[in-house]
Amino acid sequence: MNEKLLQYLWNFKVFIHYNFTDTEGNPVEILNFGKWNTDSGPDFLMAKIKIKNVILAGNIELHVKASDWIFHNHTKDPAYQNIILHVVYKNDIDIEEFKNQNIPTLELKDHIDKNIFEKYENLLKESQFIPCEKIFSTKKIPVQFHEENLLKKLEEKSIEIETDLQRYKNNYEAVLFHHLAYSFGLKVNASIFKQIAESIDFTFINKIRQNKTQLEALFFGVSGWLETPQDPQIQLWKREFDFIKNKYNISDVKIYPKFLRLRPPNFPTIRLSQLADLYFQHQNIFAKIISAQNTNGLIEIFKEIKASEYWDNHFNFGKTSPANQTKTLTKDFIELIILNTILPIKFTYHKHQNENINDEILTFYNEIQAEKNSVIAQWKQLGLKVRNSLESQSLIYHSKNCCETKNCLNCGIGFKILKES
Repeated sequence: MNEKLLQYLWNFKVFIHYNFTDTEGNPVEILNFGKWNTDSGPDFLMAKIKIKNVILAGNIELHVKASDWIFHNHTKDPAYQNIILHVVYKNDIDIEEFKNQNIPTLELKDHIDKNIFEKYENLLKESQFIPCEKIFSTKKIPVQFHEENLLKKLEEKSIEIETDLQRYKNNYEAVLFHHLAYSFGLKVNASIFKQIAESIDFTFINKIRQNKTQLEALFFGVSGWLETPQDPQIQLWKREFDFIKNKYNISDVKIYPKFLRLRPPNFPTIRLSQLADLYFQHQNIFAKIISAQNTNGLIEIFKEIKASEYWDNHFNFGKTSPANQTKTLTKDFIELIILNTILPIKFTYHKHQNENINDEILTFYNEIQAEKNSVIAQWKQLGLKVRNSLESQSLIYHSKNCCETKNCLNCGIGFKILKES
C-alpha cells in the first residue's frame, strides 16, 4: 500500500463495504467523499460526514499509517486546520490533537480487498508493451475512452499553441506557418524547420507569397544552401535571395536542415519547396482551414501542392536524378499534417472564440484512417481493432502518458482491472 493508491481507492470508492466506523467504534457516514486535491494541502477538499448525529463539513487527510500525520509535520501547518476526518490504512498510533479536537480517525484496512494490492504491484513490475498486457482484453476499454484521450491530447496541444500565440501577439497566421513548417520537417527536421520559420518575420512571407520562386529562395537561403550556385536555377534562387535579404534586412544566420536517415522524397529540399508552394497557392490558408466543414475540405487545400519543376529530377542541389516525377504530397503525409497541426490549430481557435466544437473535431479525426506505426501494431496484437485516427491518436497518447510511465491509477483500463474481483 502507498498513499497514492489509498487516495485513488478513496476517490473512486473502491471498498468491500461502506459500514464505516471510527477507531472508537462510532458509525461514520460519508455524505461527500470530497474533491481530490492534487496540489499541496489536504488530500480531499469540501467533504462532508455525519458522526454522532452531527454533520461536519471540511477537508479529509489520508495516510497509510496514522503516524504519518506527525512524520509529515502537519500539526502546525495552517493548511490542515480544517480537517474533519483522518483516514488511514492502519491506525498504528493515536494522535493526541485529534482526540482533543474530536476529529475522528477512520481505519480502512478491513474495507479494502487485499487482491487489489497484488494486482497493483504486478502492474508496476511488468516490463511489457503495456503493464496489463497479460490480463488485457478489449472488454476493459471504457466507454468514451478514445474520445476522452483525444480531447486531453488536444487540450495539451492547445496550451503549446497558446504559448506561441502570446509570443507572436495572437497572430494565428504566423503561428500556423510555424507549426506547418514543423510538420513538413517530419521527425528529423521538425524543430529545425520550425526554427527556420520563426527566424523569418511572417510579414515578409505575406509580401512575397505571390512569387513562388522568391518563397523558395527565402527558405533555401536561410537554410544555407545557396552559397555556391551550381546551375542556372540555383543562381536564380541566389539572386532572388540576395534581393530579398537586402530589401527586408534579413539576418545572416543560417539554419541547416538534416539529410541523414531520410528517404529522398522526405529530403528537406523537397519539403521546403512544397511548403513554399502551399503558401503560394493559398493566399488565405488560415481562413480556409477554419471554414472547412469536413476532412475532405481540408484535404482539398493540400492535394495539389507540389515541389517546383526543378525537383522533378532532383532531390538535392545540382545532382540530377534518373527518375523524373512530380513531387506531390502523398495522402498519408497530408493526413499527418491535418492530424498534428491543422486540427489542433482549429480546436484552439474555436476554443478562444468560446465555441465548443469538440464533437465536430472528433468527427474530423473519425474520418481519417488510423496511423500505421509500431505502437498501433502492438495494440492490434492485443486484439484491439483500430478503425480510424480518433482511436489511433488516443492509443498513441495513452501509451505515452499512462502505459510507458506505468500511471495505471490514472488509466480507465487500470481502474477496471483493479476494481474487478
